[in-house]
Amino acid sequence: MSVHTRYRSAVVDGLSIFYREAGAEDAPVLLLLHGFPSSSRMFEPLLDRLADRFRLIAPDYPGFGHSDVPDRGTFPYTFDRIATTMSGFAAAVGADDYLLYVQDYGGPVGFRMALADPGRLRGLVVQNAVAHDTGLGPLWATRRAFWQDRAGHEAAIRENILSLAATRTRHVGNDPATERYDPDLWVDEHAFLSRPGQVEVQLDLMYDYRTNVASYPLWQEWLRRTRPPLLVVWGRHDTSFEVSEPEAYRADVPEAEVHVLDGGHFVLDTRPDEVAALIRTFAGRILEAGRPGHNVSRES
Repeated sequence: MSVHTRYRSAVVDGLSIFYREAGAEDAPVLLLLHGFPSSSRMFEPLLDRLADRFRLIAPDYPGFGHSDVPDRGTFPYTFDRIATTMSGFAAAVGADDYLLYVQDYGGPVGFRMALADPGRLRGLVVQNAVAHDTGLGPLWATRRAFWQDRAGHEAAIRENILSLAATRTRHVGNDPATERYDPDLWVDEHAFLSRPGQVEVQLDLMYDYRTNVASYPLWQEWLRRTRPPLLVVWGRHDTSFEVSEPEAYRADVPEAEVHVLDGGHFVLDTRPDEVAALIRTFAGRILEAGRPGHNVSRES
């Protein structure tokens, strides 16, 4: 079919939030929450492949992509604040209930949204997003030191997360099939990170990431208690997050569907067909079993 992506903005708490949208307005919503340092652009492969079945909505967080970049003095760049803005965004675009796809930073944003308003959640797709401390790889040693002493480790964290080399590594990881990766992926993202004021925004968010780690037990308890329909799709060549993490999700939700693919941290870079097919099958089962507006998580 011919897919026409719509590029729109919604005003949430006085901020212009840019988003990409594809599919029929009355189709089931697939809400797509991007990672660092990407934007809704990372989901273009899914918009191209799933718009016949879903209304796909992919917003840029404040400070990312084409959304407003509010001043740090008036807008605290924390995961709590971004989750609140994204909840407001979902309401503003009429996403009363949705399947939620979370990747990287989308994980802590999405878990906050789900716990705050579980009635909207119809199912959860986790793609290289961590909810267990054991899922954080060796690269996080520098980040943990930054959380303990921000000023003393700022130079190291800049190299660890903001350099061009780090930006490339986030995509390619240890995948030997480097010829499958478009260099524009990391060059464009590094250009984004080089915009005025962007370094400070990203350092604030990385410092706040410690609150996600502190919240992991709460998220795990919620997963075990409610057992939401859960699909975990993982790129095995990710050097940021451990490949053991998918099984940690399955330990919390034994019914979870888990797939480890030959891809990287951004598995849509190289495996969009497989991911789209998995979502189509997973979501089909949920939509057959549930009703619009009905929370299909299960109490244990």
